[in-house]
Amino acid sequence: MKPIAKMGILIALIVVVGMVVVVKRGGKPFCCPPSLANQEPNVAAALPETPAADANAAEPNRLPRLVDLGAGKCIPCKAMAPILEELKTQYKDKFEVVFIDVWQNPDAAKPYNINLIPTQIFFDKDGKELYRHEGFFAKDAILAKWKELGVE
Repeated sequence: MKPIAKMGILIALIVVVGMVVVVKRGGKPFCCPPSLANQEPNVAAALPETPAADANAAEPNRLPRLVDLGAGKCIPCKAMAPILEELKTQYKDKFEVVFIDVWQNPDAAKPYNINLIPTQIFFDKDGKELYRHEGFFAKDAILAKWKELGVE
């Protein structure tokens, strides 16, 4: 068999394997390679899931909200977990922090139309989206963004 034919077969096999991987992922947002994604701990345990931002529309004293969409087995998402927990406790009177595990609860993530995880979405007190960030977001950067958006 000629080397060009061998190369063509090899490329075809790589394409087929890639398609199988995509199908097996079931359209989940990309975070990290599956080999890394299987590592624990579970981020969802650190921050319980709550309903989407619009669920508070009837509350008279609602706060601005930071929604983090990620997954418990995503490496950057796991790095965000302690930051989100700190923000949730230290700034509970300034803004809410919500974590949604998009792999465990894909229906809750659908309204947000995310492309990758983690994604952080900043909402005002009326549920209007103010800003969206994709990827890891450091605590100082999150606080600076809130300040820029008028939340001290």
